[in-house]
Amino acid sequence: MAGNKTEGGNAAFHNFNNDFAHIDDPHERRRLALEKIDNASFGWYHIRAIMVAGIGFMTDSFDIFAINIATSMFAYVYWGASVGGNATIPSSTSTLIKVSTSVGTVIGQLFFGWLADAVGRKKIYGSELMIIIAATIGQTIIGESPAITFVGTLVFWRIIMGIGIGGDYPLSSIITSEFATTKWRGAIMGAVFANQGWGQLLGGIVSLVCVAAWKNTLIVAEDVSECVGPCITAIDQMWRILVGIGAVPAVSALYFRLTIPETPRYALNVDNDDSAESNEKNQTGEIQQVTDNDSAPSNKDQEEEYQVPKASFKDFWSHFGQWKHGKILLGTAGSWFLLDVAYYGLSLNNSVILGAIGYAGQKNVYHNLFNTCVGNIIITCAGAIPGYWFSVATIDTLGRKTIQLGGFIILTAIFCIIGFAYDKLGDHGLLALYVLAQFFCNFGPNVTTFIYPGEIFPTRYRSTAHGMSAASGKIGAIIAQCVLGPLINHGCPADQKNCWLNHVMQIFALFMLLGIFTTLLLPETKRKTLEELAETYHGEIDIGKLRYEQAQAKKAATEGIAPEDV
Repeated sequence: MAGNKTEGGNAAFHNFNNDFAHIDDPHERRRLALEKIDNASFGWYHIRAIMVAGIGFMTDSFDIFAINIATSMFAYVYWGASVGGNATIPSSTSTLIKVSTSVGTVIGQLFFGWLADAVGRKKIYGSELMIIIAATIGQTIIGESPAITFVGTLVFWRIIMGIGIGGDYPLSSIITSEFATTKWRGAIMGAVFANQGWGQLLGGIVSLVCVAAWKNTLIVAEDVSECVGPCITAIDQMWRILVGIGAVPAVSALYFRLTIPETPRYALNVDNDDSAESNEKNQTGEIQQVTDNDSAPSNKDQEEEYQVPKASFKDFWSHFGQWKHGKILLGTAGSWFLLDVAYYGLSLNNSVILGAIGYAGQKNVYHNLFNTCVGNIIITCAGAIPGYWFSVATIDTLGRKTIQLGGFIILTAIFCIIGFAYDKLGDHGLLALYVLAQFFCNFGPNVTTFIYPGEIFPTRYRSTAHGMSAASGKIGAIIAQCVLGPLINHGCPADQKNCWLNHVMQIFALFMLLGIFTTLLLPETKRKTLEELAETYHGEIDIGKLRYEQAQAKKAATEGIAPEDV
């Protein structure tokens, strides 16, 4: 009937609820919708959903990666010969620029994570992209003024952009999870996250194109002192184009996000505006809270209805205050925190690794920028992208826990080797281990820490818990950039850089070792429905399934046949 139809639906996110709008019983309608979602064969529909959700992560990664290259360009424009400098950004300023996005991301992950559970997925999906687009455009038009510095304005816009990026983490994860087929849910979610690799590659390619386009202007500057006038203008235009391109992918996915339907799981599990709760009150006059000790109703004369607890601050802490539930949140948040300390810490190695393969340290402005872009592309293609897609290919067969646990173990070993044998490795050995570390971060905990919280928590807290887990990771990234980053040059002589790098690698090894133990707190989730996971690990009863089984049993008793034959 038309009264049961809901708004939204497009080629990427089909409105499964409306396929069964003719059924009055909301629980039966939900059961049939979820059955259709969970049992669907992988096809073009899922690929379109991956593209729409993945565009956000490609944009996120592009924006974060592009600023690393753009910072090299900032050095010539705002700290170069035109202002009497030597194109060296103060370390505190460079750290502030790079960490500002992570600060905003933490805010966005926590706020949007809570908001998606409070008001629904449909009402806010797409708003995070609009924030990213607006902040990206804002960055491209900033400049110096007597009233405010370039750095201050840039940091402001990057914090705003970070809030949008942070919102994309829980929203894209849980929406993809709630629309994915059970058999390939891990691969679908992993493919969404793997778009980060394409974002890194796109950032390198766009920057390379920009440098090549202004080659004739840049190549005449043999060192920093000669980069003035047209050279400064060219570099200033380059970084603005590089950053601005990040808004293009976001715009392409905006329509599909704004027209998404509400997920059947949220609409009938959490959304009290739906007819589910009112129908139950009309039919039975009461709602019974589910507890871990509840059992199926046995009174044949009166069928008791079950309703999951209403999401609230009190219920959240009551639920996760129990160790059997809280340890799962500790496992997802702790693993993500520990991983991101080392994952973002790897970026501290970039200058060392680029130098090892001959792609850093050139004095000529063109060759320096060109080689920086090419070197970053090589590192991304060698380790990051293959790692992402190895995870996608194996996560539903090997399982989440196996990949995450194996990744932490291997990363512990790699960082130990770098840390304790640093002086014996040589440039080629260091490069090989760096690429392996990138590979096993992505064919390991970097992907699984994104997937786990998108499926292991009950619907009413799935987004909140994912946001908290993701925010823990970004706090780890902030620690890596603000605390461990400066340690690389701790106590170094004036003519020597990175003399403390081996000790930083030893610290990373300790974090990876701890990640092994947080992973042991997590169960395996492969090829189980979200309702099975909620029932097994959070004591929740699948109301639709319960009512269906009751109806089958009643019909069987009436007709005198076995329930399975009904």
